[in-house]
Amino acid sequence: MVLSDRSIREALESGRLVIEPLGDNAVQPASLDIRLDRYFRVFRNHRQAYIDIREEIPDLTEQEEVADDEPFVLHPGEFVLGSTVERVKLANDIVARVEGKSSLGRLGLLVHATAGFVDPGWDGQLTMELSNVSTLPIRLYYGMKIGQLSFQNLTTPADRPYGHPELRSRYQGQTRPTASRIYRDYQSGS
Repeated sequence: MVLSDRSIREALESGRLVIEPLGDNAVQPASLDIRLDRYFRVFRNHRQAYIDIREEIPDLTEQEEVADDEPFVLHPGEFVLGSTVERVKLANDIVARVEGKSSLGRLGLLVHATAGFVDPGWDGQLTMELSNVSTLPIRLYYGMKIGQLSFQNLTTPADRPYGHPELRSRYQGQTRPTASRIYRDYQSGS
């Protein structure tokens, strides 16, 4: 079952759920608002003819940073990586789902392509997969509410939560938007 506002507050108080820093009025009836950080990973498509998922491509994206009140302009059809202001830490018996804000979705902003699930044991900032499917550019600002997390309890704690050594979790502890590390699946010893 999805956690209610009361259950979210209880999870925060007990430490099963850590959100740092917790925004003002972040706890909603059945979710928790998350905000956009100032860092973005912008794709530099002119540098590569294609993406080979078996190869590390360190120059495929570049990090950009915006000042407190400076907009980041996301153009129609553009895809960038952003991250949450908040560090999110989940106990071994709770999972989260990332969802966009309805008001932003109505403008054509999508906040995740496929990575909307946050495993038990996760600890770090969340990378957002931002796409503009509208016909006009959208200005994004540091600290704006970008999405929401809903939470569910597992039937039992995970035996091998995210970050467990056997899983070789790629993104545990990440800060700022993090580029794909799928190439590690194809390295020897991975």
